[in-house]
Amino acid sequence: MEYYGYIRVSSKDQNPERQFIAMQEQKIKQKNIYLDKISGKSFARPQYLRLRRRLKKGDVLVIKSIDRLGRNYEEILEQWRIITKEIGANIRVIDMPLLNTDTSHGDLTGVFIADLVLQILAYVAETERSFIKQRQAEGIAAAKQRGIKFGCKKKDIPEEFEEYYQLWRKDKISLRKAAEELGINYSTFYRRCIEKREHEEKVENCYKM
Repeated sequence: MEYYGYIRVSSKDQNPERQFIAMQEQKIKQKNIYLDKISGKSFARPQYLRLRRRLKKGDVLVIKSIDRLGRNYEEILEQWRIITKEIGANIRVIDMPLLNTDTSHGDLTGVFIADLVLQILAYVAETERSFIKQRQAEGIAAAKQRGIKFGCKKKDIPEEFEEYYQLWRKDKISLRKAAEELGINYSTFYRRCIEKREHEEKVENCYKM
């Protein structure tokens, strides 16, 4: 049975020293400590993948906290399943011993308790995300009621726009030339022309119904 340590910091500027000290206190051999300097959003981490290939049944993977495995609980649960179920190794979380799978809690196994706690944590995280989205939607709705507008303000266009729009529709002038004549940006003129044409088509379809 071997003990391995996994350390992750989100960027090259962050200091992993605190996690290294924690691994030393757990008496993890230096050669068995793996470090990734990469975001927790992705599991495409070279050192983590190397470590996982080395893990065997009965080995123990030590991490400082659960978020060192990642930020996304769905992916954390999947990696947890691979390590504890497929490989048969154990996981020890220094900051949350309740998640340790290499210990027992009364008549219940560590794996059972850890799986249960992880499911609860995943549920809480998902619920919090839903609450945040709900609060954002309610905040936007309240702001709109107060007259606050969102998105980029449309640029004003010259009064002569209609004239040049009709010329463009009749292929008597190019988009770029029309925009130049009006003194506005080419992309702005083109976007307004498309919007007006789509509006006209909708009105025309309504009359056909």
